[in-house]
Order: sequence, then structure tokens, then C-alpha cells
Amino acid sequence: MTESPDAESRFLEQLGQRVRTMRALRGMSRKVLAKVSGISERYIAQLESGKGNVSIVLLRRVSDAMGAHLEDLLPSADPTPDWQMFRDLLRKATPSQIAQAKDLLAGGSASAARRAPFCGIALIGLRGAGKSTLGRMLAKKIGWSFVELNKEVEQQNGLSVAEIIALYGQEGFRRMEQAALQQLLARNELMVLATGGGIVSEPLTFDQVLSSFYTIWLKAEPEEHMARVRRQGDLRPMADDRSAMTELRNILLSREPLYSRATAVVDTAGLSVDAAAARLIDAVRPVLQNEARSFGLRSVAL
Repeated sequence: MTESPDAESRFLEQLGQRVRTMRALRGMSRKVLAKVSGISERYIAQLESGKGNVSIVLLRRVSDAMGAHLEDLLPSADPTPDWQMFRDLLRKATPSQIAQAKDLLAGGSASAARRAPFCGIALIGLRGAGKSTLGRMLAKKIGWSFVELNKEVEQQNGLSVAEIIALYGQEGFRRMEQAALQQLLARNELMVLATGGGIVSEPLTFDQVLSSFYTIWLKAEPEEHMARVRRQGDLRPMADDRSAMTELRNILLSREPLYSRATAVVDTAGLSVDAAAARLIDAVRPVLQNEARSFGLRSVAL
């Protein structure tokens, strides 16, 4: 029994939407995706509009270029929003861990679901949100160390982020990002962590951030993100793209549901650096007090 033309059209539209969303999550313009995958920009535009009757081989090239799993592009009813994270955990799990997970899901002991150690405050958001500037100011104010995750990746691998992506692709960079985060967590010290804007595209890494840090989404208007990035002289990955503003809006739209999983949101739209820093300090005040009471940490005067 074959599907009706309407059903096939809906499938292609949903497929195109998934490709467009996945590309935006990774901060890739259509031009960059075309270059990395070796598929014409025109063909990718047709695919994203639901008009490209793509072969499985070409779809695999698209998913590989984005460092995504092929199955994540196929329209389906995911059983839970955390499905990708669960899948990645299972792929890394030992037989013993899988057995424990089965027991827990079947209603067994919940002793494995312990509270993750508190590692500090993590800032998430698009490039230009102020994560580095405000994070450094916050860390100085409360006496914690300040860490930029991308710089940790660069330091541990002896390559810039751009070089890593050029040599190993998105998937290679995400593996190194996850390894760098694991090393930071192993330090067992309080820190203010500034993450890369695309960390939310890797479910397992992002879940580790959410479970180990008090996570704050630094939010601003798309025009402010773009203006700040331009002032920094950094337009990657949209350097030569005339549709840079449209691409940025698409990236923000695709990531908003993930950024909104943060514990708190600090909207810096229209604020000066000092005013934004004051708002961030207000946002962390309750968690600093709670953690000090719960774990006997030194109280911080704010």
C-alpha cells in the first residue's frame, strides 16, 4: 500500500523543516552547508522548502555535514523532548549502566538519580549576548573563576575553533567540547562558565550543563546580537552571506525552545553593560544564598 500524494508532500515538508531547524541549531548558513556537504545551495533550498525529493545518500551527506544523526532529520513522533539525550547516553553506556537504566524506568530503585554536584553558574545564548563580558564581571564580583568553554576546547586541542571545524567538522568539535566540559566538571571547583552559542545542539553536553550549573540564558534582540558581533569583528559563520540577519533570526528561533530550558533568563535588550551586569547579579543572588546554606559554601556579599 503506497502513501497518498498529500501524505508524501507532508513528509517532504516536515523533512525540509527538520533540515532547516537542524542547520539553524548549528549556526550554519545555507551557503556553508552547501560547501561542506558538496551539494548545491539551490538543491538544499529545494529540500528545505519541501520540494526536494532527496535520495537517502544525499540526505546522509547533509546530516554528516551538520554533524547530526540521520534519524534526527526524518519526521517522526519523538516519544519525549529528551529523546536525543537518552539515545546518546545509551550509545555510550556500559551493559551494567543499561541494566540500571532499565530497572529505574521499570519502577526500580531511584538511587541512581542523585543530585549532580553543583559546579557554579553557566551562561548560554547566541554570540553577542554578552556571555564573556558579563560572565567575567560576575565572576570577579563573587570571587569565582571565569571559564570560556570554547577557549578550553582550543587550549586542550591546540587548535582554534575554526580550525577544529575545518579539520574535523561539527561532529568532531562537539566531541571535543564534551570532553572539555567533562574535564572542567572534574576540577570540582566553583566557576562562572560561558558556553558557545551552539552548545544546545548537542543534547548530552547541554544536559550536563543544565544538571551541573545554575544556567542562565542571556537574551537580547536579534539586531543587538548582530551589532555586538559586528563590533567584535566576527561574522562567522555568515561572513559573506547577504542574508546574515535572516540567518541569525532563524538560528535564534530554532534555539529558543532549548535556551528556554535554562533555570533563569536575563534579558539584556537595550541595557548598558553595567545595567546588564546588575540584572545578572540580581538573578544569581537567590542561588548563591541557597547553595551557601545547602553546602556550607562561603556566603557572597552582593
